[in-house]
Amino acid sequence: MYAGRVLLTLLAAVLTVPVAACGSSDDGQVTAPANRGELVSVTPMPAMAGPETSAYLDKWKFPLPQAGGVRRYSVEYRTVAADGAPVVASGLVVVPETENPRLRVVSYAHGTIVRRDEAPTEEGETDRARATLFAAAGYLAVAPDYLGLGTGPGPHPYAHAPSEGTASADLLLAARELLDRQGREVHPEVLVTGFSQGGQAALALARDLREGEVDGFGLRAAAAVSGPYAVQEVQAPAALDGRVEPRQAVVYLAYWITAMNRIYHLYDHPGEAFRQPYAQRVEELFDGRHDLLRIGAGLPRTPQELLTPEFLALARNPVGAALRAMSDSDAVCDWRSGVPVRLYAAPGDRSVPFENSQRCMKSELGADAELIELGDLDHGGTVRAALPQILEWFRNTAPPA
Repeated sequence: MYAGRVLLTLLAAVLTVPVAACGSSDDGQVTAPANRGELVSVTPMPAMAGPETSAYLDKWKFPLPQAGGVRRYSVEYRTVAADGAPVVASGLVVVPETENPRLRVVSYAHGTIVRRDEAPTEEGETDRARATLFAAAGYLAVAPDYLGLGTGPGPHPYAHAPSEGTASADLLLAARELLDRQGREVHPEVLVTGFSQGGQAALALARDLREGEVDGFGLRAAAAVSGPYAVQEVQAPAALDGRVEPRQAVVYLAYWITAMNRIYHLYDHPGEAFRQPYAQRVEELFDGRHDLLRIGAGLPRTPQELLTPEFLALARNPVGAALRAMSDSDAVCDWRSGVPVRLYAAPGDRSVPFENSQRCMKSELGADAELIELGDLDHGGTVRAALPQILEWFRNTAPPA
């Protein structure tokens, strides 16, 4: 989940479009912006011709015969925060160098990152390569940074499926505006994929597309890899009973609890959730500037050393705000897709247990889904194995043009 990032030196010009006002109503209530998805800025990134793209994908272990050239852009666009307030987010748009005037979109959602500059538009070269794989095959690829990552303001609402969905949806609108400026059209039926946290995000976007929540877009197919689709029934219990490797479980729990507290008010003071001395520093650790090594050094080895008895009990048997926080994100499997869906996962995964996908298959979504078992792979191995399969499946299901 935490693959190494390679920093590219980029020379780019920033194109800024005019902004429109939005904010609060006269009675103080938050009002959703009418211009969701509007481009705020477009920053071109280095383009690659076909041979360069092929060599680049080979380097990142995603070989693609006859890879096409691509043009990549970092964009900022208008979306909504978890509370519905207007906010700006950033995302990656990768345009294939093809003659096709109408392009089909693949939305790729990335996994857990803790530093804002690890996002696809910044130093997140691994995720940029994954998005580029689809564009090199002829698709228009988009990859949201999510709220609070990349250049977006504020903290990141980690693993909050509703805001992952809206940030992903509004990036589709922004990409359509960018393509319109270039005299090209975007096919309305979208292909959706994502890994780990991005598996959850992918299903959140897919649901929004299927339910007509994204203006001018619908869902063609979805393929999610190793996502935490069942926080309440699988992921949280597994973090406590050893199915998730304990040091990883500590990071996930601390990241999730501090993020959800900003949305659902789980505690008044960190000491209610976290034992000392961790309570006094845990929120600062997840400020988007600390890397994983620094976070790990500031936290204990096990969840039992991290959490107070009250919050250990809430993780096992959530009630109140904790239950709402889990339920809102666990709803990503509670819908009927009516289109092909694949879930890719591995029994050997000790970061996001295989049972998450099994639980999703037992939900409403399971009626239209197929579970692809990837064998005895670790978490990072699942995306490396799954993405080439997903690309081939997308090509057979809905070709680029």
